[in-house]
Amino acid sequence: MTSTDQTNRLPAATATEVERARERVAEALLRSRARSTLLTDAVDDDDLVRQHSRLMSPLVWDLAHIGNQEELWLVRDVGGREPVRSDIDELYDAFQHSRASRTELPLLSPVEARAYVAQVRDKVFDVLDRVPLHGNRLVDGGFAFGMIVQHEQQHDETMLATHQLRVGAPVLHAPDPDPALVAPIGAREVFVPAGEFTMGTSTEPWALDNERPAFQTHVDAYFIDTVPVSNGDYLAFIDAGGYDNPQWWSEVGWAYRQKAKLTAPRFWQRDGDRWLRTRFGVVEQVPVDEPVVHVCFHEAAAYAKWAGKRLPTEPEWEKAARYDPATGRSRRYPWGDDDPGVEHANLGQRHLRPAPVGSYPKGASALGVRQLIGDVWEWLDSDFQPYPGFAAFPYREYSEVFFGGDYKMLRGGSFGTDSAAVRGTFRNWDHPIRRQIFSGFRCARDATPTS
Repeated sequence: MTSTDQTNRLPAATATEVERARERVAEALLRSRARSTLLTDAVDDDDLVRQHSRLMSPLVWDLAHIGNQEELWLVRDVGGREPVRSDIDELYDAFQHSRASRTELPLLSPVEARAYVAQVRDKVFDVLDRVPLHGNRLVDGGFAFGMIVQHEQQHDETMLATHQLRVGAPVLHAPDPDPALVAPIGAREVFVPAGEFTMGTSTEPWALDNERPAFQTHVDAYFIDTVPVSNGDYLAFIDAGGYDNPQWWSEVGWAYRQKAKLTAPRFWQRDGDRWLRTRFGVVEQVPVDEPVVHVCFHEAAAYAKWAGKRLPTEPEWEKAARYDPATGRSRRYPWGDDDPGVEHANLGQRHLRPAPVGSYPKGASALGVRQLIGDVWEWLDSDFQPYPGFAAFPYREYSEVFFGGDYKMLRGGSFGTDSAAVRGTFRNWDHPIRRQIFSGFRCARDATPTS
């Protein structure tokens, strides 16, 4: 790395911290681009420009959009450099064009898109070498670079969902989760005592604006499932006629179930007396021991009511994930403050499926709740709202414009989420009808103070 005069004038400890931040950023940039390349090189150019679902962009749009955001924030804003392709800004503005309409735009071809993102990335590494990673909020701790890494990884997960919607022979391959990482579950529920805990963060360097600031909030006592709801559990709901009984559904949920003709999770089909699913082009029998995935909020809420429970709220989920009763503090992750390792969680597209329920005992929270990070995003019965003291940064369109919509919260990440784009405070949200995302859930129920 090239040292600047500003870095050389820093105290030794601070200079070391800056260089560590540069190394962290460089590694994360390389990892995210390797994944983007894998997802786009896996198919031919016809597949790259095709729209596999009106819910999704063509893969080539995602690729060029990744480069455009990187250029806007890191090349032009942080680096103060001349634009690379200012003529395409409007084409790749996600707020200007719906996903369904993007095939009608004069998009960069696959060859042009690859050349563009490579040119932008070369300039970004030059900026990273030269800019001091301190002195203003946008660059402190490498924030702007971390924001762009998370943006690329989020689009990588979106592209992975597009691959799931794609029709054709399998093109993505990965080993299955290690069965040796499965351990007996024990109690099916974990008791979480009433009381306050610290929610959100004011210190995580790459945390986004909707995760901030940290604040104290009270949560009544409750029980939460030790592990996510499995396919086997969900099959019992189907077999009991859960999709046919409006008693279990909210009014809005039942109306949507009827309109969309829902009968099972997305990508499932009945084959005689068994259920099959399609997973990245592979048709296989539904594995009963994996967390259920590709269900919408309404399906999750209906199952929970049928089971005599409910979905957790967002504060309940975060308390189960972060609160340590021995110290009273909130951890960065369920297992502690260390970054995720392969022993903690199923992340980063390392596998192309959720791990069986009961996996990753070393990733359990202090309270004993498992698989809160990775495997499947978990639907929560909370709307997307700002925390007390919220301030938009560095732009309103990341979070603020979505507050107050019909969005429901999702927490914890999936097998397709990178470790840079999830943590104990990370907040995701989507419309309650969405099923193409890698979404599952776990249940909760109230507890009396004497439980």
